[in-house]
Amino acid sequence: MEKKRQQIQSRYDARFEKDVWSVFKVMGEFVDGYERMSHVGPSVSFFGSARLKSDNPYYQMAVQTAKELSQIGFGIITGGGPGIMEAGNRGANEGGGTSVGLCISLPMEEDGNYYIEKEYRINFNYFFARKVMFVKYAQGFVVLPGGLGTLDEFFEALTLIQTRKIHRFPIVMMGKEYWDGLISWMKNTMVASGTIDAEDLDLFHITDDPEEARDIIYNFYQENKLRPNF
Repeated sequence: MEKKRQQIQSRYDARFEKDVWSVFKVMGEFVDGYERMSHVGPSVSFFGSARLKSDNPYYQMAVQTAKELSQIGFGIITGGGPGIMEAGNRGANEGGGTSVGLCISLPMEEDGNYYIEKEYRINFNYFFARKVMFVKYAQGFVVLPGGLGTLDEFFEALTLIQTRKIHRFPIVMMGKEYWDGLISWMKNTMVASGTIDAEDLDLFHITDDPEEARDIIYNFYQENKLRPNF
């Protein structure tokens, strides 16, 4: 066992110098993101699969919802990629709203979709820096059918609100049929096991109606301040 312990310790590469210099790259992404996002104004972040095409009903749902929100004064923030992200930016264009793309370098995706405004196409190398921008400058989340990244953003927002690390803001899940199994599991397993409270399920709304999604977010801010989250 001692020999194995020494072997593991000797093979560990701490990469101290590389890690120290990477701090400056991280700082650069935060500075650029903060500076550019501070001019966007009240916005809603959209999440969903990059794999869904323009003929998919959820794509169309995203376009219409983003359009409805843009028409009442909200900008739209997406991850800048294809699929639901493209749909959100497209809806922002159609509704006359600000269209923001927080793009990240990935081997399987393009640098950004056609519908992002040039001045609001912001590139990131680090997921965590990008995720801060999604939360800090959003006054709401719209979560459409997606994969692991979509779930990551959804649960992180719930966690931050539940723990009061950020101000509460409306989270709207769209695609009732798609999310039904997840919500049922949260109710029947998580709540039943006592790992979350039943009240935690009130931190988000579920609808398939773009106008209802718009109204949920609009009505929330009739009684709450519009502001960055931290």
